Amino acid sequence: MTDRELLELIANQLGVLTVDVEEIKNILPTLATKQELAEIKSEVDSVKAIVVRIENDHGQKLGALLNGYKLHSERLERLEKDVARHEEILRRMI
Repeated sequence: MTDRELLELIANQLGVLTVDVEEIKNILPTLATKQELAEIKSEVDSVKAIVVRIENDHGQKLGALLNGYKLHSERLERLEKDVARHEEILRRMI
């Protein structure tokens, strides 16, 4: 490779780099600033905290519902046993 070819190659690469830098300069104003990113992070942290609170609240409520369901099932089982016992007594009487 001659010096001239090397210089042309370097000039081409420099032209490509110049175009790339110009594109970056055009994009930079649309990117969020550090302050905007900090605000976004703060909002995300706030949303995370709210989601955790909601999950805890719903978990407690679901636990209470399941306990109520279990108590209801146990009561139904006791009532079924009582009804079966009364049916048996009625069968013996007949």
